[in-house]
Amino acid sequence: MIEYTLIRSRRRTLAIHIQDGEVTVRAPLRMPKREIDRIVASKALWIADRRARSQERAERRKAFALRYGDAVLFRGAEYPVTARAGARAGFDGERFYFPPDLAQEQIKALLVRVYRMLAKAHLHERVTHFAARMGTRPAGMRITAAKTRWGSCSAKKSINFSWRLVLADDAVIDYVVVHELAHLREMNHAARFWAIVEGVLPDYRERRARLGALQERLGAEDWG
Repeated sequence: MIEYTLIRSRRRTLAIHIQDGEVTVRAPLRMPKREIDRIVASKALWIADRRARSQERAERRKAFALRYGDAVLFRGAEYPVTARAGARAGFDGERFYFPPDLAQEQIKALLVRVYRMLAKAHLHERVTHFAARMGTRPAGMRITAAKTRWGSCSAKKSINFSWRLVLADDAVIDYVVVHELAHLREMNHAARFWAIVEGVLPDYRERRARLGALQERLGAEDWG
């Protein structure tokens, strides 16, 4: 028997979620418990595989650290983390540089600050480019620390992007930018929304798949 946490709601279908080895089942309010148990039991092999992968990611997150000499992502390419005399941290197009003798957590904290700065500049340029092309005009743009959402669009027509997006390659970044700008015209994910996205990026499905692969990688990295 597979142990799981059951959450009932007004949903129509059953869903199984696994995080850090724990199984959570979300089910309709009136679905019989025996039916839920039957479905969960039928997914035993899938659950075992997902549990193992989830636990492995959790262990990798716990061991995640940044040291001088490591390589980190920026716009889809890897760049070295180096020590440079002085008190400043930054990126010179070839490497990320930091003051020498920093602890691992200090390197990570400073790197996130540099990422946020780079994300603000690059995403502002891409938003300006695609907004003009799509005939849209966001009320504002903000860089956030969101861990599970690459971007969002508020009811007030302001768009937000996670700084983590700047780790993706340029084609994937553009997909998220176009996705959020499309929400300025359609605040849902209905057919008309995807038609807007496809009109700008005919290969958006392939770009979206690559975004999922990056999400999988970042799931094993603890950026705080």
